[in-house]
Amino acid sequence: MNAILKISPVFVLASLMVSGMDVLLAGPIATIFAAIIASITEKLKFNDIVNAAVDNVKEMQLVFFILMAAYAMAEAFMATGVGASIINIALDLGLTAKTVAVAGVIVTSILSIATGTSWGTFAACAPVFLWLNHILGGNVALTVAAVAGGACFGDNIGLISDTTVVSSGIQQVEVIDRIRHQGVWSGLVLVLGAVTFYIAGNVLGLPDTTADAHQAISQIPKEAWEGLAAKRASAVTLLEQVKTGMSWYMVIPLVLVLGAAIKGLPTLACLFIGIISAMCFGLFEGTVTSVKTFLDLIYSGFSNAGSWVIVMMMWVAAFGGIMRKINAFEPISQLVAKVSGSVRQLMFWNGTLSVLGNAALADEMAQIVTVGPVIKNLVEDNVEASEEDMYKLRLRNATFSDALGVFGSQLIPWHVYIGFYVGIASAVYPLHEFNVLDIIQYNFMAMIAVFSILILTLTGLDRLVPMFGLPSEPQVRLKKQVAKQAEKQEEHSLA
Repeated sequence: MNAILKISPVFVLASLMVSGMDVLLAGPIATIFAAIIASITEKLKFNDIVNAAVDNVKEMQLVFFILMAAYAMAEAFMATGVGASIINIALDLGLTAKTVAVAGVIVTSILSIATGTSWGTFAACAPVFLWLNHILGGNVALTVAAVAGGACFGDNIGLISDTTVVSSGIQQVEVIDRIRHQGVWSGLVLVLGAVTFYIAGNVLGLPDTTADAHQAISQIPKEAWEGLAAKRASAVTLLEQVKTGMSWYMVIPLVLVLGAAIKGLPTLACLFIGIISAMCFGLFEGTVTSVKTFLDLIYSGFSNAGSWVIVMMMWVAAFGGIMRKINAFEPISQLVAKVSGSVRQLMFWNGTLSVLGNAALADEMAQIVTVGPVIKNLVEDNVEASEEDMYKLRLRNATFSDALGVFGSQLIPWHVYIGFYVGIASAVYPLHEFNVLDIIQYNFMAMIAVFSILILTLTGLDRLVPMFGLPSEPQVRLKKQVAKQAEKQEEHSLA
């Protein structure tokens, strides 16, 4: 009974999220409920509960600064022409019905890295590629699935993605280290996804005629523009820049950020390089009229981060601190440890819990903040390893939370992601009646990402992917196996 009471705050948080309540309200309510449970089950004093909550929040301070800078850089890239230049460069290569989905998945993948938002990327790119698909005579479901899958790419590996930053913060790993850990795997997912979309375009027998992307934007009806403006105003600005055209050099800020990340610079340094370079090139291009207007963009980014995601993270961290104080996840830890015969199996179950949590909560951020602390504790409570190897396991946990949250959302019919994508697609391309299967049936990127990371983790084949392999036994061992081995040695010595 005591164990059920301790875990009950998780069910309260999950229930509130499923009911449609924003995590900004669900978090405080669940935290207060957790505090009440802590006082009942552990007889903790009020000050002890507050200290447990605040101490956990203190560990997230760097994450808050990263989130503010990430939101600021996203605003800068969307407004100065960095995002538009990426789209223009890709579309000027010339597309056919067979390749429009391939271009869609590649362009949205790159743009989502630059902007850090899958929703914003989809809103910006769906009008371009759906109307381009219409002109070329392509397959609507194939193209919309490509745009949806690619839009999630940067949300899973981008320096400025809130899910990347939050999932890394919960697992207490550096965002840069996270990106290095999964970088090659993510690249392979993108390549395999693009190849699969190309094969599908040929199998479906789509035509080879070419068309102009600017013509596609010109054909977007007024009602579609109005619907897009209501749902994602920044996407309208980006589309207008695509239509008028941006100089090729406006992509340089993104190149500088990626180069700084590869060089190993701290995350904050990479983000500020992006912000400053976007301002400099924007002033030269004319998309930034003055330093003051650019600072207004930065202010907007800071305020957007502070008005929701940072406050949400503080409450979630407080919730996690209280739950850790009362060892709330011990029953789950014991169950997973019992069915796991190795560290790899334990990590596989962590990935499975992330998928199940995403399906239950129907929200990737809710999954990250709810299940993330659970899988973190599972590793800490059940694995014996060096600090270096434990850090690698935490990197995989962070990748699980993010990748299976963002890409997994594309395969769950009732997920909020699917609802948003169907709504945007219907608004900008009213010639087709979109439904959830349009997003899911050809979403090869999501399918490859979700199944590959689970299979690679369980089988140990992740060692074939550079920097993605997990440490194996006997470098890392389950504590129960260590205990059994010690018991056998003791019996042998006594004999």
